[in-house]
Amino acid sequence: ERSKLLRKAIYQIDGEYKESLPHKNESNDLDQELTYCKELQRVLEQDQAISEIPAVKEKLNLLKETIEDTKEYYLLSKDDQARLGYKSVDSSFFGYKTHLAMTEERIITAAVVTTGEKGDGPELPRLLEISQQNGMEVDTIIGDTAYSGKENLQLAKEQDIDIIAKLNPIISQGYRKQGNHFQYNKDAGMFVCPAGHLAI
Repeated sequence: ERSKLLRKAIYQIDGEYKESLPHKNESNDLDQELTYCKELQRVLEQDQAISEIPAVKEKLNLLKETIEDTKEYYLLSKDDQARLGYKSVDSSFFGYKTHLAMTEERIITAAVVTTGEKGDGPELPRLLEISQQNGMEVDTIIGDTAYSGKENLQLAKEQDIDIIAKLNPIISQGYRKQGNHFQYNKDAGMFVCPAGHLAI
């Protein structure tokens, strides 16, 4: 779509410039489309007389961003288990997450790897169990908001463990029963549905 918008911007400036551009891709094959877009970018960047015109330059920059994003996600998406996760509401990643438990001396006592969309809080029981299996006597857990969900608070109470963390919005703001499949993502500051989409 962005390659079409770029070509349209060029044709509005110079209708005959079409002959200087690479033959556009007519297939739905992603590899061929990427090859075509990169060739289109190369040709235009060699001709600053056209590529530096504001209307063209804007569309060309958008195309370059799309090429880079597509290349990154296309390579990673070949892993059918990788998922989209969030570092913040505006920053995402595609892949996996490593959840760690460590001592005050920063010695790692447990590590769990999940797909990118998984929340941090639900992994606390596994991290605690692995740490205990590794010989740790746990009396206090220090973490962020993600770890103070209802299940974790109940687990901590059963084992006489203190959890030091800001109260999870699931508790402080209420939580409908049907919403149990939604998890709070503390990095994005929002809830994430089972498909990995952010929800207010």
